[in-house]
Amino acid sequence: MKPDFKSLTLATFVSALALPAAASEEVKIGVPSWTGAQAIAHVLGEIVTTRIGGQVEYVPGNNATIFQAMDQGKGDIDVHPDVWLPNQESFTKKYVDGAGTVTLSSNPYEGNQGFCVSKDFGTANNITDIADLGRPDVAALMDSDGNGKGEMWIGAPGWASANVNEVKVRDYGLLDFIEPIRAEESVKTARIKDSIAKGEGYAFYCYKPHAVWFMFDVEMLTEPTYDPEKYVMVQPSDDPDWYNKSMVASKDALKEVQIAWSNSLADRSPAIAEFFANFSLTADDVSQLAFEISAKGKDPGEVAALDSAMRNQWGLGPASARLATEVVLDETAAGLDLHLLLRAFQRATSEDERKRFLAAVFTVAAGD
Repeated sequence: MKPDFKSLTLATFVSALALPAAASEEVKIGVPSWTGAQAIAHVLGEIVTTRIGGQVEYVPGNNATIFQAMDQGKGDIDVHPDVWLPNQESFTKKYVDGAGTVTLSSNPYEGNQGFCVSKDFGTANNITDIADLGRPDVAALMDSDGNGKGEMWIGAPGWASANVNEVKVRDYGLLDFIEPIRAEESVKTARIKDSIAKGEGYAFYCYKPHAVWFMFDVEMLTEPTYDPEKYVMVQPSDDPDWYNKSMVASKDALKEVQIAWSNSLADRSPAIAEFFANFSLTADDVSQLAFEISAKGKDPGEVAALDSAMRNQWGLGPASARLATEVVLDETAAGLDLHLLLRAFQRATSEDERKRFLAAVFTVAAGD
């Protein structure tokens, strides 16, 4: 039986990681629906709890709800963990640039967006570019409900990127062949798995970082190179006639993804606000954490707690910490997979780090 790693890491490492802070410091972290945001939210919460000694509450919400709460500054929601720009630019222009009530981190990681198919489906049908989805033979293979159009998931309700993708389907000339579908991300994940198992066609909005790259063998289709002249997006929050006033016929530019928080937080919880200002992650960090949560069904807090311990208590670098977390969550000390250990050794920068990796994995997995 595997130990409860969330309880283990909290009990074992809080004393080593805690930093002095006012007992009254607390934060409410917004949790959007996508797994990358959930992962980052719990990483933030884990560090606030164990290193700052603050109190954390997680509050589910969409982009509009979270930004509005941060703008009001009453503490209903204090932070958005995963702001994608320019996708959510309508919110940052309103609340960061305009009202000046929200702060945006200056430590972004890079995001990439596009449309994907499974590698097998793409190879079997010579699908490499977004235009290939407009071929009648391809659309027929993607038509699961018999309405004459292939289904393509474009994002979840409330996502700014789903609005962009709806416009793209139109402006790429795909509407006669493709039906854009909005649904929760769990629906998309289940459909990918089902389509691969049945050998059916399916296309979907995809982005990096994301767990999907660890879960399935998928590939991103090419699109026309990003051209600002062909990328004019008006969001519903800016104009009710957004769909007709938008024109998007090129790939998205690479994104900057960062956290945002209410300016009022600095007065209520200054140590937490200072931590947010210095916080940073890499795209690989986010993909791995999201994979553990969405693909393997791990509790977000458990994953964040163990990853934090591997980095801070055991002094592992990012690559080794990610892999050590994965090994411990999946194996007992008696059943560790040697090829995972070898991968970690290849990533380690020194003999000392290799020793720390082994010590961390075997000690924590054994529950000692």
